[in-house]
Amino acid sequence: MTTSEQAITKETITAFFMDLQDRICQALEEADADGQQPAVRFREDTWERPGGGGGRSRTLTRGNVIEKGGVGFSAVHGEATDATLRTLQLSEPAEFYATGVSIVLHPRSPMVPIIHMNVRYFEMSTGHSWFGGGIDLTPHYVVDEDARWFHHTIKTVCDRHDSSYYPTFKPWADDYFYIPHRQETRGVGGIFFDYLKPADASHKAELFAFVQDVGNAFAPIYTHFMHQNRNVPFGEAEKNWQLLRRGRYVEFNLVWDRGTKFGLETNGRTESILMSMPPQANWIYDFHPDPDSREEQTLRLLRKGVDWV
Repeated sequence: MTTSEQAITKETITAFFMDLQDRICQALEEADADGQQPAVRFREDTWERPGGGGGRSRTLTRGNVIEKGGVGFSAVHGEATDATLRTLQLSEPAEFYATGVSIVLHPRSPMVPIIHMNVRYFEMSTGHSWFGGGIDLTPHYVVDEDARWFHHTIKTVCDRHDSSYYPTFKPWADDYFYIPHRQETRGVGGIFFDYLKPADASHKAELFAFVQDVGNAFAPIYTHFMHQNRNVPFGEAEKNWQLLRRGRYVEFNLVWDRGTKFGLETNGRTESILMSMPPQANWIYDFHPDPDSREEQTLRLLRKGVDWV
């Protein structure tokens, strides 16, 4: 029985997300090893949320390509917080159920990009439900060819479901993954979507199929960059720049990211919520790159509205 032929329940969606976590971890372990011995494996921590539900946090550290990476699955439920009720414009208490997979990978090499993906489903006892998620790329050095390949791949995924998705979700990502106090985007963007509410059972199956495709695209996309860029040479200057760009990543995640805020507001597991943080990051007071350097060229491209396709 195909997904479109069966009822799409929170149990169906949760089972897919658990399997997606398994498959992505396996693909990343294989790409990170690439014949190197000993291979580095993900460490798993299972946890329970005091208010209801729990998850599996998997981290890989000191890999051949991945210096620190997290692939988290969660399925949590309980009473919605006042902040959540205000966001949803609900005046009465309600229960929520939220499940999804969230990924952030920080590579050793500054020539390999950081990547983030999240796919999620949210359901309320009021009957409201929706899907959300996205995938975005944060290269330490923006390479036009890589950014265009990434966006073309994501656009292809979107176009299989609705030709309006990419032109809608791409600027949404530009707006979401933006650091206002720096006036720069976190990276070259990607897609971001939220509050995709099903109108009926058939529409719910269509939305779920799209979310599945986004999730399934992650491993082929990132293993491509792992294989392509892992042996590109770099020196101390590039490594120092990487640490500065990681600092920008920290600033966004701690100050602006809604997922981080939601996890902390709902008493989520702190270690799992903050596993997106890099192992090291630097801040240099009033730093300015050399004129016409690769670093300055990268900063010029960290802006909204770049047409990568």
